[in-house]
Amino acid sequence: MQYFQGNYPIISKKTLAKEIYDMEILCPDAAAEAVCGQFVNIKADGYMLRRPISICGIDKDKGILRIVFEVRGKGTKAISQLREGDMIDIVAPLGGRGFELLDSGKKAVIIGGGIGNPPMVGIAKHYGKNATVISGFRNASAVILQEDFAKTGAEVILCTDDGSAGRKGFVTNALADILAESTPDIIYACGPDVMLRGICKAAAEKGIRCQVSLEERMGCGVGACLVCACRTIRDGQEYFAHVCKDGPVFDSKEVYPNE
Repeated sequence: MQYFQGNYPIISKKTLAKEIYDMEILCPDAAAEAVCGQFVNIKADGYMLRRPISICGIDKDKGILRIVFEVRGKGTKAISQLREGDMIDIVAPLGGRGFELLDSGKKAVIIGGGIGNPPMVGIAKHYGKNATVISGFRNASAVILQEDFAKTGAEVILCTDDGSAGRKGFVTNALADILAESTPDIIYACGPDVMLRGICKAAAEKGIRCQVSLEERMGCGVGACLVCACRTIRDGQEYFAHVCKDGPVFDSKEVYPNE
C-alpha cells in the first residue's frame, strides 16, 4: 500500500453530536490513493502513538479526505481541539484492503453501528438508489450522518436501541426484515463485534456475500508493530492477520467462520 505522511490543513470542522466531530483535510496526495474502507493515522499533540480514524469521504478532484470521529480518550480529545485552519499530522491512506465495490447496479445492504457509520457513506454513494443503509445508534442524541446517507439516494433505515429516533431495536432486526423479502448481492458492515457477528450469521444463512470492517488497537498502523492481530481462517487453517495491513476489511467467512 502507498501512503503519505505530512502536516495538512484542516479546511472545515463541525460538531455532529456530543463529542463527535467532522473534519475535512486538504491532502491531495493521500486523497488520490484512498479507497472506501481505509483509515488515517493521526498524531495527537503530546502523545507518542497515533490514533487510527476511518475515512468517511474521499474527494479526489478537490484533494480532500473527510473524517468523522468520537472522542474516546485523551488522544482523540486533543485531536478534537484542533480548529479550522490548523495543521494536522496524518499518515494516509492506510489499510491494505478496503471495501470491494461491485457494479453500482448491484443491490447492497450497508450497515453501520454507532461510530461505525462514517466509513459506510462512500459505499452508499457508490450504489445510490440500489443501496439500503441501516444505521444503528444508542439513542437520538447519538444519531449522525442521516442527511449524508439520504443524499446518496439510498433507502435509509434508522434504528435506536431505545426507540427515541427511527425504529426501536437493533440493526440485525432491520436486516432480518429485509432478508425475509429480498436477497441483496452483498452486505457491508462496520460496528461493534456483537453486531458484526449477528450480521455475518444472517448473511451465511442466506448465502449472501458479506464484508466487514474490523477495529483493533493499533500501534504503527502499517504492519510493523503486530499489535492489531486478529484470528482469521485461510484455506481452512487458522491464521493471525493484522487489521492495519491485511484489512481493515475482511470477508465475513475469514473472521467469523462458525457463525
